[in-house]
Amino acid sequence: MWPGRGALVFFTEDLASYTPSFFVMDLLGLSPPAGGLLVEPIDSKTLPAASFRLREDAPLVAAPATLVRLRVTYKDPLTSPVTYAPGAYKWANTVKRPRAALKSITLKWVVLSGLRKLGFPSDQAVVNRPVTAATDNSPAVPFITETGGSVANSAVWWGPTDAPGVLIAAVGRATQFPDLRERMAMLNRVLIVDPNQPEALTALTRDLYQEILNDGATTHKVPVSDAALAVRFNEFYWNTYSQTTRMEISLGMEMGGLSKPTPADYLYRMIPAMETLAQVRPEDLENRFRLGNAYRWNNDQLAAIATHEALLQQIPPERATLRARALIELAWSKIAKVAWNRIFDDPVITEAYKEAEEAFKLTDRPVDKFAAAYTMAYSLVFTPNRDNRAMLEHLTEARRWYLQVGGASPDSWRYLLANDTLKGVVEADPAFQSLLAAGDQG
Repeated sequence: MWPGRGALVFFTEDLASYTPSFFVMDLLGLSPPAGGLLVEPIDSKTLPAASFRLREDAPLVAAPATLVRLRVTYKDPLTSPVTYAPGAYKWANTVKRPRAALKSITLKWVVLSGLRKLGFPSDQAVVNRPVTAATDNSPAVPFITETGGSVANSAVWWGPTDAPGVLIAAVGRATQFPDLRERMAMLNRVLIVDPNQPEALTALTRDLYQEILNDGATTHKVPVSDAALAVRFNEFYWNTYSQTTRMEISLGMEMGGLSKPTPADYLYRMIPAMETLAQVRPEDLENRFRLGNAYRWNNDQLAAIATHEALLQQIPPERATLRARALIELAWSKIAKVAWNRIFDDPVITEAYKEAEEAFKLTDRPVDKFAAAYTMAYSLVFTPNRDNRAMLEHLTEARRWYLQVGGASPDSWRYLLANDTLKGVVEADPAFQSLLAAGDQG
């Protein structure tokens, strides 16, 4: 969370448990990185005198005590201290509570005076906390009738309407950061103040989705130079991987004891942000496409199918390219359901084949022709009476269109046949070997 590692003040306990100095620490008042704070006096009242001993064997002495109340206001929503949101309850260690940025709070300070005559170098001092805490056998040192801290129910948190311009500007700054962690930190900070800030949600989900695709490319190590084909290729990688071992897409950094975030960490952070963005900006179809994919990779089968079905219903027939994409994604979401559950007589597998077939007829883009033909072939693996001849025909057609796309290569095509699902079929039936040989001929 911005302003980054080691620079964020996060009050993880109830605000009443902190001494007043916590709320005005140097880190909050320095600018930069902090925006500074404003301290305004409210009132004061006289307390009974404080008492303490100058030495253990010395008699008690008294000092006049005054309770002073000050209102502290943090000027910048991006650098003010963070707390758990008011009313947030800790259900379990694995449940992350919502957070909020503190805007202002009233503090009470106990000030002792007349100290110079008792031998102290200054005449006044603030009792931030007792020198010695009270025990069953002895009072606190010094003994005072009231302690400093925050005033109950005085805290106010930053809200979406308090500084909308600052939040929009922060999103713009975040997109310029070269480091993903810094970008995520700034965007998360914006979303603490306004969880529905659409620009922040868009930037956050876009970066996280791309990072998942990048991690896929790093894992499979197959070069694909064309950007559009690389997206499809890496999405297919996660489509097939998430149906099998799932380790990288399900085991987070903290749970796995790892030193850096995994694709699972990005996925788990991305899905709720995508869900919020889908509510805030339902017209953002790209986000909804990706949300359906994220559900699929997270093995949330019914949500993936429902998301892509809703998209398909919303896209008019005249938008053939977009409709073909929706059909292909819906087909993959249905395939994922059967692939994981291993219920091969589930009628959705036949529906998936037909949807991919319709997509193939709708589109004239080579990358989509390839994707549709490949999806048809892949779906046939999970049919009760698998037709290897039909699979071979579809894969041959998929290869033909694939090698027409810029950035495609025979090596990357062969990789598409080597996933855990297709590999067994291709290696078991000699007829499929022609696909590998034909790939070399381009």
